[in-house]
Amino acid sequence: MTGAESRASGILLHPTSLPGPHGIGTLGAAAYRFLDYLGAAGQSLWQVLPLGPTGYGNSPYACFSSFAGNPLLVSLEALVELGALERRELVGAPESPGGRIQFGPLIEWKMPLLRRAAGRFLDSASRERGDALEAFRSREAWWLEDYALFMAIKNGTRAGAWNDSWDADIALRRQESLSHCGAELARQIREEEVIQFFFFSQWDSLHEAAARKGIRIIGDLPIFAAPDSADVWAHRELFLLDKEGKPTVVSGVPPDYFAATGQLWGNPLYDWDEMARQGFRFWIQRIRAACRLFDLVRVDHFRGFEACWSVPAGERTAERGRWVKVPGVLLIQAMEKELRTLPIIAEDLGVITPEVEELRRRFGFPGMRILQFAFDKGEAGRLGANNRFLPHNHSRNSVVYTGTHDNDTTRGWWEARTRGEREYLENYCSATDPEIEWRLIRMAMASVCRTAIVPLQDVLGLGRETRMNTPGTSGGQNWSWRADDRSFPEGAARRLRSLSEIYGRTPAAG
Repeated sequence: MTGAESRASGILLHPTSLPGPHGIGTLGAAAYRFLDYLGAAGQSLWQVLPLGPTGYGNSPYACFSSFAGNPLLVSLEALVELGALERRELVGAPESPGGRIQFGPLIEWKMPLLRRAAGRFLDSASRERGDALEAFRSREAWWLEDYALFMAIKNGTRAGAWNDSWDADIALRRQESLSHCGAELARQIREEEVIQFFFFSQWDSLHEAAARKGIRIIGDLPIFAAPDSADVWAHRELFLLDKEGKPTVVSGVPPDYFAATGQLWGNPLYDWDEMARQGFRFWIQRIRAACRLFDLVRVDHFRGFEACWSVPAGERTAERGRWVKVPGVLLIQAMEKELRTLPIIAEDLGVITPEVEELRRRFGFPGMRILQFAFDKGEAGRLGANNRFLPHNHSRNSVVYTGTHDNDTTRGWWEARTRGEREYLENYCSATDPEIEWRLIRMAMASVCRTAIVPLQDVLGLGRETRMNTPGTSGGQNWSWRADDRSFPEGAARRLRSLSEIYGRTPAAG
């Protein structure tokens, strides 16, 4: 992908879904093998989900920090090579039965190992590595200090939400209590900082390896901060909270294709007046941090830059909310002034109004087109030529997907279609591909959209048992799918490369 006009394609796969030992995908050897697989398949893009430290429910869209990395992604093998762990200490890792991460046992097993490694690093790192850590701490202090203290407190005797179970003096950040807490937890704070150093060192190495292969990484930025996060705890003035730090209104979306009663996300909404008074500094920092990690950034729920669905705190569903306007133009202008170029992809799905479309077009952000929605009465309300997700209605400045992490796999989706929906797709594409997922992959590759992304599950032809997330639900198997060691087959790579070449999406074709 050599310029704004180039056509490109890639695969959607969150790193936690990579195969390998130790119960979860990491930034280790399997990630580098996946880069090789992308190259063999003629792909130049790797799309991931948010990389932050996940909290309750294990959702990457509800993290303890908007800036930190997920410790569970740290490769323990790399820490052995670093000398911070011994190989014999890696025994007893939880399995992934049925191709699913067991988050509870995994956290209980892996986090003590990471803290042990961090402690050893603090005690015995070489001067060069110690200097690298201090440079990291200095560069990232603006978020790292709050995050490390937050996690040290949370991992101690106050494990619950900061605005629910912490001592009031600490929850409300009274300076004397914070100073006492910082001194009492000094070692744990330093260990949290080292774990973040491990994450960013490993991610930077992986990102550099991708760049050497001509592969760009598309990241994901949740529009809201999690209520139980260092962001909200350290910047209460930027959120609509009561005097105890609890949200007065929360985020969500009204009833839609994904959920009949809407989705109640529960994030506190921003105090946009205060954001503006501060020059939108928090959001500028978020975008800058995302651009440090990724080459392109998908902004989840982009319509929240135009208006947010505001639900009174305490509601059980999202039905009784209302749209509240957001100063999106001023916000994006402030980000552009600081960063000049905003490599943003706008997630413009769901309830999209002309105002949202105008905001996206004004700043030239590509939107998203989901092929499953083109042949699904549930999303369009009807089947027909005017459906904006049909390939003949695509625009060049868009990203086309067969489906996303929130969709069923294409095979699972197809099995649930009505006879009429199936007939419509058959008449529309007249494809010779025998498998439904490859029909949609071909349509995506052929689309006029400059960028095409396919989930790995569709490349592999997997069913609904490998779905990543079902919106509007929590717990269960959400976010836990893992590929196995056979998940990078040469045949599928050759097939994907062939389609990319035919439709001008290989790096050479760009």
